[in-house]
Amino acid sequence: MELPKDGSIWRIGTSVDVAWITGNTPPGRTIGAAIPLVYAAYATIIVPDPGPERAAHDRAVLAELAAQSAGPWWLGYLESGDTDVVFPSAPRTTLYTGWNYVFVEAGPDQAAAWRDENSGSAWRGSLPEVIFPADRSWLFSTLWDDDWSCLGGPAPLVDRFLRHPDLRALLVTPDQDATPPGHTAL
Repeated sequence: MELPKDGSIWRIGTSVDVAWITGNTPPGRTIGAAIPLVYAAYATIIVPDPGPERAAHDRAVLAELAAQSAGPWWLGYLESGDTDVVFPSAPRTTLYTGWNYVFVEAGPDQAAAWRDENSGSAWRGSLPEVIFPADRSWLFSTLWDDDWSCLGGPAPLVDRFLRHPDLRALLVTPDQDATPPGHTAL
């Protein structure tokens, strides 16, 4: 299926496009609940409160992901009742523990522009909740009830997140609890 937006036609994702995630993210507190355990490295990234720090965080996330692969990307927008799914008439795709998303094949520019801070969840931000490139070389995900994001990908990408001054990222091993210190997994 394809839908128009901003003068272009965008491909809408289906369960087939995310089956590699759905079949490989069992519930739990490890990074594997959000990211399939197929990557060289993993991290959690704390989402700052709304304001200038959040804006810098969002720019840094997208810049680092775009430096790794410019696109096309799959952008997943969680339907939570208080967020903009960007394409309201698009069919939903179920991911993780039964949450509904709209997936759109787009890129970094759309990830940055399609939602503003007021149309996303106030505590989660304006970025799509799930982002991954067509080649699946990395996955960035913010689960429904977490105030942090998870990243899996090549070690150099994760290392750039760990060293970036605008990101509060923590290295996570596949077998440890991915909950950042001082945060609570619901």
